[in-house]
Amino acid sequence: MFATQAQAQTPGGAPAGGGGLQESIIQFAPLLLMLVLGYMLLVRPQQRRMKQHQEMVKALKRGDSVVLSSGVMGKVTKVDDTEASVEIAPSTTVKVVKSMITEVRVRGEPAAANDTKTVS
Repeated sequence: MFATQAQAQTPGGAPAGGGGLQESIIQFAPLLLMLVLGYMLLVRPQQRRMKQHQEMVKALKRGDSVVLSSGVMGKVTKVDDTEASVEIAPSTTVKVVKSMITEVRVRGEPAAANDTKTVS
């Protein structure tokens, strides 16, 4: 009913090229390129960030200064398998799920090598 003049002139209304394998590949190449590009730009960086976050949470130890996902800052006082106790104010400790820790600001245990003490 809405056939173009070129389709109407070919036998059976089929495209003139016959739809070979090469034409099919050329037709799907942009779609495949977009999928590969989307994977490279979106999925891979997100997986890398997730892996870095898991490593950071595994390396969490007592004395680390952390930032929670809510923006609250505190100091880790105890670390369990899935939870950590964080001191957010003097004598105020809360238990948080370790995955909700977004950033470790300052590592706790090692002391700074260049402190301000004078040697006499």
